[in-house]
Amino acid sequence: MLLRLRVSLPDRPGCLGQVARALGALGADILQVTVLEREAGRAVDDFIVSWPGAVTTDEVRDRLSAMPGVRVEGVWPTRDVPGSAPDYDLLMHVAAEPSRGIATLVDALPGLCGAEWSLALAEGVVRHASLAAPPSFDLPEPPLRAATLVTEKLRLMLLPVTTHGLHVVVARADGPVFHRAELDRAARIVAVVSALLPTSSR
Repeated sequence: MLLRLRVSLPDRPGCLGQVARALGALGADILQVTVLEREAGRAVDDFIVSWPGAVTTDEVRDRLSAMPGVRVEGVWPTRDVPGSAPDYDLLMHVAAEPSRGIATLVDALPGLCGAEWSLALAEGVVRHASLAAPPSFDLPEPPLRAATLVTEKLRLMLLPVTTHGLHVVVARADGPVFHRAELDRAARIVAVVSALLPTSSR
C-alpha cells in the first residue's frame, strides 16, 4: 500500500534520519521525501512510503507519534508514483488538446494533489467533475485568489480560473489541511493550463 505521511519534526541535524530509520524499522520503504516548510525551528516533510500488509492509517500515526518531538499531521493513501512527472504529463495533454483543457485539468488534479476529487464550477453549476466528485457543490463566496477551506468533512483548495469565469475545487477527506506549498503548486498549474487554453474559449 502506498501512503503519504505528513510529519512535523525538529529542524536540526539528524532528526530526519531518525524518522527515516524509524520508518524502516516499522517495515516501510521510503520512496520520496518532500520538504514543505522550514521555519520556527521545525520542518514539515511529506513522505511517500510503501507499507507492507494491511496497516491502517491510525496504526501508522500511533507508531510515529511515539517518537520524541515528532508530530504526525496526516496519514492517507496516495496514488502518487515517485519518479513520475504527472504535472508535466498534464500540461502535455492540455497542449495537445487545448479545447479539453479544463476537463483534463480537473481529471488530473486529484492525483497531483493527493486528493479524492475535483470539479470546475461556473456560476454555481458544475461544468466538469472528476471521478468521485459530487454532482453539485455549493461555493457561497468564491475567492478572488487561490485559497484553502476546511468544512466539517472536507479539506478544500479553491482555485479561481479568472480568464474563464470558473472556480476549480479540489477536495480530500483524509489527510491534513492543504499546505501552502500544495496550494501554490496547484495555483501555478492552473495558471499554466489557463494560458494554454484556446483564446476563443476565454
